[in-house]
Amino acid sequence: MFWKKEDANAPTSTNLKIMHGINRISIYLFIFALTVIIYRFVKGL
Repeated sequence: MFWKKEDANAPTSTNLKIMHGINRISIYLFIFALTVIIYRFVKGL
């Protein structure tokens, strides 16, 4: 994979910000769901 060097003069992309926000939310949701599943599993034992 090739990484572009950040252009300081380029305007920050709105789509990129939205994508990062959604990605962060999905990661937090995944961790939350995982903890709930583990909690239910431990509680059931």
